[in-house]
Amino acid sequence: MSNNRVVLAIVGMPGAGKSVACDYLAKKGYSVLRFGDATDQGVKEQGLPLNEENERAFREKLRQELGMAAYAIKIEPRINETLHSGVAIVVLDGLYSWEEYEYLIGKFPQLKLLAVYAQPEIRYERLEKRTVRPLSREEARARDVAEIKNLNKGGPIAIADYLVTNNLDEAALIVQLDQVLTDVLG
Repeated sequence: MSNNRVVLAIVGMPGAGKSVACDYLAKKGYSVLRFGDATDQGVKEQGLPLNEENERAFREKLRQELGMAAYAIKIEPRINETLHSGVAIVVLDGLYSWEEYEYLIGKFPQLKLLAVYAQPEIRYERLEKRTVRPLSREEARARDVAEIKNLNKGGPIAIADYLVTNNLDEAALIVQLDQVLTDVLG
């Protein structure tokens, strides 16, 4: 595998714009792999409907069995397969924990982290308005705290190789994403 191939993990808090960034990168032709696909597949294999209760139970069981790096362990074969297909950048959507980062950086030294940041009040407003699983401001704040304390999410954000801010509109975010791509591919 060539060293010029990059694994770019998108990190950030809920409502920051990680999905928007991943959708844009997918439209640009990059392979985007979702950590959450393991949950969707696992719940379906159990013959259960996809809903918050079943998904949470699956995530907790998986992390209980494999530890906090569980999702990194599950996505590793897909990363290898995609890298071997010859793509320049593999984008990872959904890296959460410090343990996932440590696992993946050990397997893929070319891993880079891209943090998408938006101010909490902006994120909370977005989360209130979203059509899938909207959250009140109180729920969004509680989720922030839970993800930082229980999922060790702050570390990967804090040491990100790249930072884009998403406090304005999508066009402003895209300008920054294009600059990151220039740097990554440079």
